Amino acid sequence: MAEKVFLKLGGSLITDKSSPYTPRPEVIRRLAEEIREALTARPEMELVIGHGSGSFGHAAAASYGTRQGVRTPREWRGYAEVAAAAARLNRIVTDHFWEAGVPVLSLQPSASARCRDGELVHMEIAPILAALAHGLVPLIYGDVALDEIRGGTIISTEDLFVYLAPILAPQRILLVTQVAGVLDAEGRVIPAISPTDIPALQPSLGGARGADVTGGMASKVERMAALVEQCPNLTVQIFSGEIPGMVLSALMNAGIPSGTRICR
Repeated sequence: MAEKVFLKLGGSLITDKSSPYTPRPEVIRRLAEEIREALTARPEMELVIGHGSGSFGHAAAASYGTRQGVRTPREWRGYAEVAAAAARLNRIVTDHFWEAGVPVLSLQPSASARCRDGELVHMEIAPILAALAHGLVPLIYGDVALDEIRGGTIISTEDLFVYLAPILAPQRILLVTQVAGVLDAEGRVIPAISPTDIPALQPSLGGARGADVTGGMASKVERMAALVEQCPNLTVQIFSGEIPGMVLSALMNAGIPSGTRICR
């Protein structure tokens, strides 16, 4: 049976989060080439790619408080501005991936996503399934979403993966960041985390560099630990994409020399 993998390219990796609306094209191109090489070597692998919004979506969202809710005319204008910024980065990523030969199909989450008080409760999956069935690579991204309670909100790539994982049943989720993995209070990489470790780790888990309206590393680890509890055959790996070849190695299932593994 083909292995199914979810791969997230973090916003802090593909953009300069200290400078609003600034992509890192050389990094995006390198990652695209590593992914194309892995898909060429493993054509049976079913890959779903997501990416963060980095200095595009987060910069706009922070100024409007979009994550907390959308109610006033100004906030609704901000909602649309955040969507446009996220889509702009997605266009850049899409173009670089096609130039590298990765057949991505960009799918806009906000076109169908609905939340209830910040939790994603519905998103159309038929386009994702169709893309996978026909040899394409679905490309999703952090975006805005309508919310039954808040009016509107932000959904991160992790939110999308948490929603999709019980449906699509990936064997692995790879979260590619700018840092080497999950760090302890002394700045050392924690090699492995299980859900039972989370209460003890919470005080030392850091936030995010630059603007991040979706919670930073602490939120990622907590969400992924809860997900592996729900999906016991799932393994999550968090590692740096700054080192050339790491994404290729992970996709080839060859293991990676560093990073953090979250599993039961």
